Amino acid sequence: MPIIKSQFSPSWLFRNTHVQTVLASKLFKPEKFETVRERIEMPDGDFVDIEQPTGSSQHVVALFHGLAGCVESPYIQGALATLSARGFHPILMHWRGSSGESNRLARAYHSGASDDIQWFIDFLAARFPSANLYAIGYSLGGNALLKYLGEQGSASPLTGAMSVSPPLVLAEGATKLNAGVARIYQWYLLDRLRMQHEIKRLLYPNLNLPVASRSLNTFWKFDDALTAPLHGYAGVNDYYNRCSARQFLPCITTPTHILSARDDPFFTPAILPDEHELSSSTVLEIADHGGHVGFLKNGKRWLDEHVANKMECFKRDAS
Repeated sequence: MPIIKSQFSPSWLFRNTHVQTVLASKLFKPEKFETVRERIEMPDGDFVDIEQPTGSSQHVVALFHGLAGCVESPYIQGALATLSARGFHPILMHWRGSSGESNRLARAYHSGASDDIQWFIDFLAARFPSANLYAIGYSLGGNALLKYLGEQGSASPLTGAMSVSPPLVLAEGATKLNAGVARIYQWYLLDRLRMQHEIKRLLYPNLNLPVASRSLNTFWKFDDALTAPLHGYAGVNDYYNRCSARQFLPCITTPTHILSARDDPFFTPAILPDEHELSSSTVLEIADHGGHVGFLKNGKRWLDEHVANKMECFKRDAS
């Protein structure tokens, strides 16, 4: 069935959406997983930094982090450790400017940056020509991954893909994050994004970047003033409309698993597609609880094991 009810069921202590979201990122962190960083030059003159463990495998998993994330993000650390223990070779692509050093171009990254995903998947296919390739995207990375899958269709070399807590309708998320308690998340994320932008603006004055002022205090304002024009969109509505992944779901042919929670504080259930919007290659797993990239089960990181289990399923189905 294209839509399934998740078996994720935490105890009542962990059923609060903010408990799930905050504790998964701030308290219940996995142990530090050691990786090796490598800088990859891109065809347009920019660069990305990638992280991977030592060793190799015939099963390579590309990881795409969320907004303001990096290799230190607990969900990335958890995925690196769990996938490696299962015999996969996970490789994280830091989005442009997210590895601790500003990227060189005026553009950075955004929810619809499927062009960078396509470039990275093609890069991995060339570097590991005999390996099976998989991908996992979280939040913003999950939206961009689904957009890529829909755009590429059967041309994608991926054997399987998973998207966790993707913002399938960007306008819905931007509105939700500007209301009630969710504004705390908005404040935190925008503060980090403004800081990253200002560091690059001062480092590269020749780029003539606009100022990320404090007045850009909602995603609607920030994306209209910075994200949209810096990435070739006419404005915030054009950006949200063209980059929301929900419209690309019918065209996905790669076996794909989407995990969403109804209580995600970043969105509302209105972002969730109906069955007729999903291709026959896609499964949407919906949990009643889990928050945003949380999915803690009684103090344990259920999400990390779940994504590894899904990669195992893709590997078995492909053999």
